[in-house]
Amino acid sequence: MTTAAAVPIEKGHPRGLYLLFSVEMWERVQYYGMRAFLVLYLVDASRGLGWTQGQALSFYGWYTATVYLTPVLGGWLADRYLGQRLSVILGGTLMMFGQFLCALKSVPLLYLAFVFLVVGNGFFKANIATMVGQLYRAGDPRRDSAFTIFYMGINLGGMIGPLICGTLAETVDWSLGFASAGLGMGLGVLIFTALKGRLLGDVGRLGYEQRKSAAGAVVKAPLTREEKDRVIVIFVLSLFVIFFWAGFEQVGGLMNLFIKGKVDRLVLGHQIPATTFQSVNGFLILVFAPLFAMLWPWLAARGRQPSTPAKMASGLVLLSAGFVFLVAAARQVELAGKASPLWIVGALLLHTLGELALSPVGLSMVTKLAPKAYASALMGVWFLANMGGNKLAGMIGSLGERYGEFSVFLGLAVGSAAAGLLLFALAGTLQRMTHGAEQVTDAPPAPAGKPATAS
Repeated sequence: MTTAAAVPIEKGHPRGLYLLFSVEMWERVQYYGMRAFLVLYLVDASRGLGWTQGQALSFYGWYTATVYLTPVLGGWLADRYLGQRLSVILGGTLMMFGQFLCALKSVPLLYLAFVFLVVGNGFFKANIATMVGQLYRAGDPRRDSAFTIFYMGINLGGMIGPLICGTLAETVDWSLGFASAGLGMGLGVLIFTALKGRLLGDVGRLGYEQRKSAAGAVVKAPLTREEKDRVIVIFVLSLFVIFFWAGFEQVGGLMNLFIKGKVDRLVLGHQIPATTFQSVNGFLILVFAPLFAMLWPWLAARGRQPSTPAKMASGLVLLSAGFVFLVAAARQVELAGKASPLWIVGALLLHTLGELALSPVGLSMVTKLAPKAYASALMGVWFLANMGGNKLAGMIGSLGERYGEFSVFLGLAVGSAAAGLLLFALAGTLQRMTHGAEQVTDAPPAPAGKPATAS
């Protein structure tokens, strides 16, 4: 646990946080809305493409993985040439057109849409998260809370997307699902374009070339020993994140197919669409994220806040506990033919708590530790770990056809627990290597009130 003395906590958050919250929400509407039904669309022989389960899960794994590959390049371009603002607008626009291409139900256009979505996410993802961190001064204890609030935007979209896009796709036509996802992304771009100058000030405005005159010494100077240690911490924690997402992302793949075919979804005479379960995580985030957002500053004010590695280790252990519920569900299928939906809801609850302990804290960690000249690029590295986890999730999920859900869920439960315990063991060493990056300093926050003339 962090042993620094209690610090005064500033009240409130910059207004720009809520703009970034809303834009991220609409981006997640399009992503999670599509993710909720993509595999179901691919395997549908009558209204979809009629692929095999293995083909569909392989494509799903590649898609959810590669959208996290391109943020490295997108972050690098934003740091040096484009700035975060322009990158977010460009990325959102590309993703909007990608969804519209998917709606045309053509295999060649699906692959073209794949390119649009992957490249667009590269420009969008790392840069909007970097702007959240730029709203706060170094060491500000509100930063973890800010990323938790921002994460509520992610998961509000994660709840709305499957309910709207998934329901339209599964019950009316797959094309309507894709089209509604594209419209959601377009709305997010319009909101950001209209309000960025008023609410963000200079945050996200300056690219590398424009920054050189004001911060050239920072950009040109080689990394110090402390900065190198902090970068090492980012990479080490990113490796553990791979294990987390390899399990968590089963929700859109193997878990989705398990829910569709082997869970009793009949409630009060009504068959609940399988895509509806994709909204449970987003709903639970909205319920529990405010509690986490209040918890971290409360602990920090008393000098008792756990270190970032310890928080993330807790997330892995909670993920493991969720898979224990899924093991029980798979066993019930073997014994009774169908599993109770309560097992699924219980697993999603534990996975959600694990996600809140790991993911927003990890995003915040990168903004604390990354040298300023490489802020967005190193945020891209964080998302690169998400890529590895998502691709591994598709590979692991595809094993369900050969070995059965019980064996896959059991393996994920054991693997996640082992990763969490190992990270707990390393937490002290990693925290020392941050060299006090989580301590509050007197450096002022980035300006985020008065708009400048250029955009």
